[in-house]
Amino acid sequence: MPVQRRVRTTGAVGEGSVARPKKTRLLLFGILLPPALFLLWYLVSIAPYNRADDALQTVVVYPGATDTAIANLLYGRGLLNSRSAYRLYLRLHGLRGRMQAGTYAISPAMGVSEITRKFSAGDVTSSMLTILPAQRLSDLRAQLISAGFAGIEVDAALDPKQYSGHPALADKPSGANLEGYLHPESFHVTASTPLTAIIESSLDLTAALFTEEVRRGLAAQGLSLHQGVILASIIEREVDDPLVKPSVAQVFLRRLRMGMELGSDVTAYYGASLQGLREAVSVDTPYNTRMYKGWPPGPISNISATSLQAVAEPAATDYLYFVTGDDGVTYFSRSEAEHEALKVLHCKVLCQLD
Repeated sequence: MPVQRRVRTTGAVGEGSVARPKKTRLLLFGILLPPALFLLWYLVSIAPYNRADDALQTVVVYPGATDTAIANLLYGRGLLNSRSAYRLYLRLHGLRGRMQAGTYAISPAMGVSEITRKFSAGDVTSSMLTILPAQRLSDLRAQLISAGFAGIEVDAALDPKQYSGHPALADKPSGANLEGYLHPESFHVTASTPLTAIIESSLDLTAALFTEEVRRGLAAQGLSLHQGVILASIIEREVDDPLVKPSVAQVFLRRLRMGMELGSDVTAYYGASLQGLREAVSVDTPYNTRMYKGWPPGPISNISATSLQAVAEPAATDYLYFVTGDDGVTYFSRSEAEHEALKVLHCKVLCQLD
């Protein structure tokens, strides 16, 4: 099995992983400070960053975002006094791991208690609509309906015929839907905003990804733009770290050229989901690239710039396998024997999944 289920280790705005601070730092800090000073530091640190600034900022928490990643995001946006105090607050109030994905309106005048209340309750802003990274079209449809749009309106807005002639869709096969072509982003929504305007704005952002440089890179790999989108969508679902993506792209491209199966679990899961079945690698569909050689019928999710760039500029390596371990690290190998050994060492839990 060349590829295993992807593990998301971060989920805040932007891509790539955020280094987790050592747990001992906060403990040492608490030991070194007298209790009264430590309490004073804590109370000051969880207070609002700026009580006089109530200007709301849009903060997107993506699925799988760790508490540390969220703390880093808030701190970087000038919404927290201390990342350590934020994490300590979560621990003391039993809130670790309970922050919900969504788009939030946060201001510097909010303290940690108010911010975490919003995140843990899923108190998302109704004025923003977010297309999430690595999101499937079916999930977006369900999200839009849940947001209050009528099903018939959603289906009409997701009909590619509505956007005939859009530059983002120039290389999309005529019978294909919009899977893979809707760029992840947050969009302002008012009562008068037509859903088609949001979809078109997303397509505009996708078109901006298809630069001449990217097109030349894909052509150098012998790929059409649509094939580039397909492979980028697989990479998007497989790994998060933009530094790893070029090597993953190299693995897939080499396997295609050698006539091997792509061997991607996430394509098999996608095919099963289309049939309303439990997502497993054993489900026989045209998307099961562990069973069938060559390309799957189409993209399996939306894509990011880093995934598409990885396909256009793959790493100069000669790997044939990779596996994402239980620790979230992606391990590459050149032989099946080496790959199996890495699975035994690093993938004791995830590799037992279907």
